Amino acid sequence: MYIRVMEKITEKILLEKSSPKTNKLEQIKILNLSRMGLKSEDLPVPLLSKLCSLEQLDLSGNMLQEIPKGLHLPSLKILNCSNNDLEDVVSLEALRNIEELRLEDNLYLTVNDEHKVIFLLPKLRMFNGKDISSTAHHIRHGSTEILGKRVIGVWERSFSLPDPITAQSLAAVEKRFIAACAQIKYGPNSLSEYTKWRVEMIAKEYLKSLTCSEEEEGGKVTDTTPTKENETRTERKTRDLGGNSITSPQKRTRNNSEVAAEASPRKSSRLASAAPVEASPRKSTRVTSTPQKAGPIMSSPRKHTRMTNAGTPEGSPRKSSRLENAGKTESPRKAAKSVISTPTSRPAKDETPRKTAKDQTTSQQSKLKTAKTENNTPRKTASAKLKVPQEPVSLQPVHVLQCHSRQDSPEDFSTQLWACAFEPPRECSGGSRTVATCGGETLCVIDCESGHVLKKYKVPGEEFFSIAWSTVLMSRTGGSGRPCNILAAGGKRGLVKLIHPRVNLAFGEFRASRRAISIMRFSPRSASFLFTGTYENKIFLWDIGGLDRDYNFKISKLLVLETGSTPLHLSLPPSSPDTHLLSGCDDGLYIFNTELSKNTQKRNEEMEIVFPVYKKKDKKNTYRTIDGLSFLSDDIVASKSHMQGSIYLWSWRATRASWNGRKKEVAAVVLAELQWSSTDIPYLSLSTCPGYGYVVCGDEQGRLWMYHITDTMMENFKSGKTISATEVLEWPSPVRAGMGALEGPSINSIAMDPELHYLVALTDKNMAVVWKRESR
Repeated sequence: MYIRVMEKITEKILLEKSSPKTNKLEQIKILNLSRMGLKSEDLPVPLLSKLCSLEQLDLSGNMLQEIPKGLHLPSLKILNCSNNDLEDVVSLEALRNIEELRLEDNLYLTVNDEHKVIFLLPKLRMFNGKDISSTAHHIRHGSTEILGKRVIGVWERSFSLPDPITAQSLAAVEKRFIAACAQIKYGPNSLSEYTKWRVEMIAKEYLKSLTCSEEEEGGKVTDTTPTKENETRTERKTRDLGGNSITSPQKRTRNNSEVAAEASPRKSSRLASAAPVEASPRKSTRVTSTPQKAGPIMSSPRKHTRMTNAGTPEGSPRKSSRLENAGKTESPRKAAKSVISTPTSRPAKDETPRKTAKDQTTSQQSKLKTAKTENNTPRKTASAKLKVPQEPVSLQPVHVLQCHSRQDSPEDFSTQLWACAFEPPRECSGGSRTVATCGGETLCVIDCESGHVLKKYKVPGEEFFSIAWSTVLMSRTGGSGRPCNILAAGGKRGLVKLIHPRVNLAFGEFRASRRAISIMRFSPRSASFLFTGTYENKIFLWDIGGLDRDYNFKISKLLVLETGSTPLHLSLPPSSPDTHLLSGCDDGLYIFNTELSKNTQKRNEEMEIVFPVYKKKDKKNTYRTIDGLSFLSDDIVASKSHMQGSIYLWSWRATRASWNGRKKEVAAVVLAELQWSSTDIPYLSLSTCPGYGYVVCGDEQGRLWMYHITDTMMENFKSGKTISATEVLEWPSPVRAGMGALEGPSINSIAMDPELHYLVALTDKNMAVVWKRESR
């Protein structure tokens, strides 16, 4: 790229008609570098800075994420940076003589960035082809004067200079003063990030003016704080992750006047009223963006208890026939508290399954046709014994949490919760009571026993779709490493956030895709290997390496797997996690060879697993969307297709053994079929607890279908007959004081801890339900 830019400039020099004695670089006034695929690092800053007479620069249609630091173009008046990937505008401050600027189709920029750039460029009069003279005057003078008065008011009410003045005491006052000023409200909520940015700037300038006055009167500031060079890297990282200096690239819609709800990149037929809906996260000409751009925020909220009255849910990122109303897109400061009544008593264990099974029988119209292989029958392939307790467990709901609400609103029943995962136990023999949940712009870490939200991570404008835990080694002095549990989260922006919840630190991020992340999984054998499925129909395998004492890590891309459609679930065979990956996608279940010893880094699927339900395909559905996938044992896999009305248990080993290496499609060797809801709602995930032999899947009415799979059940399975649920747990019907019971929502995701002490179910109406096993 550097050579191409050089060639472009050289070509321009040859066209310039200047005196032989004149430096031709200094004579260039117009330069076009559009549509060259340039990234920020490709721009030759030293060379461009020599273009001291350059007045017009066209950088449109590239992949620039920022304007490089050190670029000095004193004569530049017209700059076109439209159709790039700019994530921040602060870097434009060095080009203070710009009069005309174009930034259209930079999907990560918001109305906050527009206000920032108008303030930073004092001569700017044309922005995106419009005259902004009146707006600019208000931003640079009117609003600044108002905010300045409010900042001074905060100081005069609550602060004073320390006595004596030292650098350390002054830094402490400045920190508290800026935090207090951050509460200043001015203008619409969509501009809150810009307001916070300006208020912080004004507060620092005001405090500096006060200290300068003190010094002029004879006072001295004693420097007792560490220098920047001696400051630890950890301190710098912590400060960056909480401040405005970190920008989170996000794809948004744009408008200067109002907030519009941006639809999730997942397929959806749910309608969001009151706002235009973005159908795809691809680049396009868009209207409005609301969420604020901000760095991640970690907090330790108090207990977030139970539920509230019913509201109207927001459009789901996944395709569905549900109709929901769009809610506000404001960022929550803390999760709302609400109260749930005692859950309604559920039917006796022998009643609900029997009743449900009877109702479901009519929906099972086709008999199960077990896939045949040359050397294996389903009964023969069920050789893996399930060493699980023979008695079923009993669960009771203990907490219903509404901790992902926007702005802590108890009326928020629109935020959809998409994924949950239990923290790896700190001792090999023990279970875990800590679960992470994600949905909307927040990620929560919850103590299942107490119902307390221990940590809350927020990225305004993000929509988290997936989370994954892993235990990595952190190096210590002396060369030894200590294990620490880290959390990875990703969603609409295509960024993977890395968090160490125990120390309350979001320590890093990296871009996994230009489109949204749909699913993530860490390898159980190689703890630093992270698979990310994306909406560009690819799965990437990354190695994040270990962590040093300052939380530094190094990202390496190891594999790229082509899926052909959006990957919804990833599962690694417990017996061979280093060699194979199962991917449940929008159009089927695919198997990939992930051995790193092979030369090819980019690969297609090794084979596709096909199921008997595919033969039922009709005009409306092919039944190929695999929206549930999990291993029940080293060999047995549980999976389901959208609108299947049942769950298959099939043998991984026998299915793979029947593959001859040539054909792409392989029939699954089905061991059993579990009766389930006949809903047409997609993306209701199932979960398994191998240690207790449980398969659990929620439905569209808030119920949990529990299957206790034992060897006896597997041996008694007969082809053509489905196995009824061991128990169907009814929706606990949370009630708020003075309000009626909330109807059952769809259960999007479920997680169980290894010892099945707790089960967590996430809904599409902003409720996380914690169930606890009853002691016998």
